[in-house]
Amino acid sequence: MSHMTTSQARVIDPVLTEVARGYGGNQSPVADVLFPTVRVGQRGGRIVSFGPDDFKLLTTSRAPGANTKRVAFGYTSGSFALVDYSLEGSVPIELMQEAEAVPGIDLASGAVRKVRNIMSLEREKQAADLALNAASYGASNKITLAGTDQWDQYAEVASDPVADINTGKEAVRGQIGQRPNILVVGPKVLTALRSHPKVLDRLSTASDRPPATLAQLAALFEVDRVVEGGAVYHNGTSFADVWGKFALLAYTTPASLAEMGSPSFGYTYQLDGYPLVEEAYYERNSKTWYYPVTDARQPVLAGASAGYLISAAVA
Repeated sequence: MSHMTTSQARVIDPVLTEVARGYGGNQSPVADVLFPTVRVGQRGGRIVSFGPDDFKLLTTSRAPGANTKRVAFGYTSGSFALVDYSLEGSVPIELMQEAEAVPGIDLASGAVRKVRNIMSLEREKQAADLALNAASYGASNKITLAGTDQWDQYAEVASDPVADINTGKEAVRGQIGQRPNILVVGPKVLTALRSHPKVLDRLSTASDRPPATLAQLAALFEVDRVVEGGAVYHNGTSFADVWGKFALLAYTTPASLAEMGSPSFGYTYQLDGYPLVEEAYYERNSKTWYYPVTDARQPVLAGASAGYLISAAVA
């Protein structure tokens, strides 16, 4: 395999950029669901939020010659400022030389994918920190379970996840006029739900019942999707679940800035055209090719009233 020249690197940049944009990874499914991407043309602007005006009863009749009433939809609250992120993947020239003996290996794309995996995990953790902050929710939009109310306490079957989730759904509906369409759960919470006696009782009367599937849970709780927040990270001492022991109900829908007034839980404002792979460069001292990947984004919690947080769902 011959060494890439600078001009060749420029040719491959658009290809690697598509790799960076198209790479879904397995670390950021919840961030994509709770904070769908809204592409913006500048690094700063106003956050589009949701107000109650859509539900006000207005008298639209008019007398001859009278002025026609006017109404505005959506409003802005606060501002966003995109944060720039950049990380370089490296491929030593020795590895490139060895790879030429193995057909089909694309070390440049591999380096970009590894970088995107790291950046995706970072984004997932940022989304979790934002969504799981109890201080962001009003008193009617959160609950902390304890003792026999926790969903993994089966001994006396005092806990009732179906009732808890229905309470959350009604709390959201009463504030935004829409029931939550997403239920996000941490791995330990999902395990408890799948085998909870009161959940299985609603699915089958048989004595020998397998754990409930995600599709069955979604149908039972009447949401579009039940999403497991399965990402893990290393906190310096051990591995930890990004989404912890929480359950989160949310109403979220992909929307553009033109759809002002959509009562979505959150958005990720991302600079149009990003992420992108900058021009690869060769460093003679380290004898290594470097592939910089750059992104510019900010997740925002646009409407906490569109969510309901259940903390300590399991012990």
